[in-house]
Amino acid sequence: MDSIDLEVLKASDRWIRQGRRCQLVTITRTWGSSPRPEGAMLAICEDGQVVGSVSGGCIEDDLIEQVRKNGIVQTRPCIVTYGITADEAHRFGLPCGGTIQLVIEPLSAASRIGELLERLSQHQLVARRLRLSSGEVSLGPAKGGMTLQVSQEVLTTIHGPRWRLLIIGAGQLSRFVAQIAMGMDYHVTVCDPREEYRAGWDLDGVELVHAMPDDLVMEMQLDARSAVIALTHDPKLDDLALMEALKSDAFYVGAIGSRANNARRRERLKLFDLSEEQLARLHGPVGIYIGSKTPAEIAISILAEMTAIKNGVQLPREVQIEHAKLATAQVASSDSCGMA
Repeated sequence: MDSIDLEVLKASDRWIRQGRRCQLVTITRTWGSSPRPEGAMLAICEDGQVVGSVSGGCIEDDLIEQVRKNGIVQTRPCIVTYGITADEAHRFGLPCGGTIQLVIEPLSAASRIGELLERLSQHQLVARRLRLSSGEVSLGPAKGGMTLQVSQEVLTTIHGPRWRLLIIGAGQLSRFVAQIAMGMDYHVTVCDPREEYRAGWDLDGVELVHAMPDDLVMEMQLDARSAVIALTHDPKLDDLALMEALKSDAFYVGAIGSRANNARRRERLKLFDLSEEQLARLHGPVGIYIGSKTPAEIAISILAEMTAIKNGVQLPREVQIEHAKLATAQVASSDSCGMA
């Protein structure tokens, strides 16, 4: 399964190769509330086919109508804005006060979409610079943390390899975590050397690997767009992999288990060559406290925490599982002691 942005680029490249007129629409600025973030893309073919999204659908309808009515005749990029007035906000289905600025770029072989896709397949982080006055495109390496930039002269968009998630263990919980993560555009790899667990795995779109997890962690060369979750409950499989993951640049490393098991795990990991700072990066018990009991609910809890970390959100202690369960136990104990 490709990410939404990758689907947009691949569709654009396919239409260009087929000799069809098409254009790329990119959200460059938003004011107030908007359904889609800056950088979201939409590709439109001359026959009205679309891939991607820049709104809840109403702006897409208007863009498609314009293409079907007038064709794709422009030769240079242009900037358009939707939702400036209350009437437009209502017409285009924008939230109250929402305004979206778009760059509409006619595509051709000179747009270098094919070259961009080739670089992305090599796991490069790429800055694509579009000169708005001429449509000239240049590609170059991007640095971590770079974001979309736009001026009257140049639009710079950042394209990188997909976010990656390595799940250790091919059990039932792993299946739910993998399904939700794929829906969030992660490239998901499940690693389990145990044949009895791999034999029942049949989830399309997930790479299933037969290897020792610590070997795979090192082979994957985890970067800041990578996450690792250990779900086997087996220290022989989890511990060494967690050790390697905590030494990497992975933005999130977590492991399932009770508070007691997590405490024992941390004591075992202290025996390895890990600094206190590296050990502090381990999320365990993994997830946030939502009262989850079923595998599906636990998967939501895990991915909610992972998403918060990815987005730079500092979660309060009250939603961290260890603190929430401790507080619940203390309340229950207090209530019990107070009974007549």
